[in-house]
Amino acid sequence: MLEENALLKIKKGYLNEDFRFFHLKDKKSEEHTFHYHDFNKIVIFISGNATYVIEGKYYKLRPWDILFVGSNEVHKAIIDPNEHYERIIIWVNSNFLANYSTEDSDLFTCFELAIKEKINLFRLSPDSLSVIKDTLFSLEKAIRDRDFGGKILQNSIFIQLIVYLNRLILRSKLKKNEKDIQYDERIVNILDYINENLDRDLCIDNIALRFYMNRYYLMHLFKNQTGYTLHHYILQKRLAKAAMLIKKGLQTTYASDQCGFKDYSSFVRAFKKSFGLSPKQYYKAIEEIRHSYGEDMPEERDNE
Repeated sequence: MLEENALLKIKKGYLNEDFRFFHLKDKKSEEHTFHYHDFNKIVIFISGNATYVIEGKYYKLRPWDILFVGSNEVHKAIIDPNEHYERIIIWVNSNFLANYSTEDSDLFTCFELAIKEKINLFRLSPDSLSVIKDTLFSLEKAIRDRDFGGKILQNSIFIQLIVYLNRLILRSKLKKNEKDIQYDERIVNILDYINENLDRDLCIDNIALRFYMNRYYLMHLFKNQTGYTLHHYILQKRLAKAAMLIKKGLQTTYASDQCGFKDYSSFVRAFKKSFGLSPKQYYKAIEEIRHSYGEDMPEERDNE
């Protein structure tokens, strides 16, 4: 039963479509937990009272703000349950974007700049907002279209949206000094260090020494700012990277070594505890999902 549940969980969380579009409006009473995806995500906030937390930064959203959430970036939404929360969320398949990218026009630019500049928020100008609204309306309409060429039409509109968003970002840049962005620069620097050194020794004492902080204060501050304990964050990031490498077909022993696990058996235990499958079983499950492309996928909403 554990393996069946794990397979279902992976199938639901694995994006084998070109993209997936959600337009949601509701009142959310449950508290969201920190999580990550193995695909990129675009969040277009429409109305409500919401703050998005992404890798230690808190973004207080205004209507029609856009967030670019890269694959494996830890995030969650903090939502006022007393107001209707409306948003559009688009899951983006990296392979799909790669197929349409060219040497001089990389469609990943919007996500890459968000990671490079360490800012996920893009705020539209009035002129660009009208174009984005029209394109989103056309995309949502095309997704419901079951007539001839419907899939081709929705993909073409989606690519049009991505191209336009990239153009806007390249012209206007992401917002660095917005008062609606709150974060502790020390934690952001620590997160950067961790993500750039997952293959190295990342024990708490070493990190505390490197950033001139008391280890207990570091652990308290990190948990307060990210929602994760330092140990759990490092472990989840290592496992996410390992899963990505395994999906690419790399040997599980290589994935373990590249992600900083001291021995293979501890890697297998941690991987199975997180994903419900051993690394080798996980690779077989991903291959099974890939080969079953076109079959009905379980209905799902973004868990924010």
